[in-house]
Amino acid sequence: MTFTKTDLEGVYIVEPRVFGDNRGFFMESWSEREFDEEGLHYDFVQDNHSSSTVKGTLRGIHFQRGEKAQTKLVRCVRGAVLDVAVDLRPSSPTYKKWVAVELSAENKKQLLIPRGFGHGFLTLTDDVEFLYKADNPYAPEADGGIRWNDPEIGVNWGIENPILSVKDSKSPFLKDAVTGFEEW
Repeated sequence: MTFTKTDLEGVYIVEPRVFGDNRGFFMESWSEREFDEEGLHYDFVQDNHSSSTVKGTLRGIHFQRGEKAQTKLVRCVRGAVLDVAVDLRPSSPTYKKWVAVELSAENKKQLLIPRGFGHGFLTLTDDVEFLYKADNPYAPEADGGIRWNDPEIGVNWGIENPILSVKDSKSPFLKDAVTGFEEW
């Protein structure tokens, strides 16, 4: 695997080695050994699978608060997405900064997003399937979100009217949100 640092500390683009031939391909999507060799130690406890049928569907910006926060290793196994990580740690030098990476079934890239970050993605194709590992189980009482178009963050999604859930359309702006990352 190749690990490429982004401008946000702890956020990595992970590219697996892909072995292909006329039958298809094989790759390791997760290797504890390879992550450990990079100094990235995670105990993933939950795998999630998301399906979005229509291009222009936006999910996010999501996080879990405080001690229930999650590190995520995300990838797209069908179609393509613009995947975004936002630093929500007020004490970080990159607070409110974001990084966006295209993840697709074709490029097989993954994004490692540590605790203290918000996460969201926009489908760039119809029929998207998105998988991610989390190092903390889902905790409804810690569920949080930031409005996808918060001007204080300014993510360039490349779309003006995405398809949103009711929950995501009503998420607060960062200035009104409680993230639980104030001490991080």
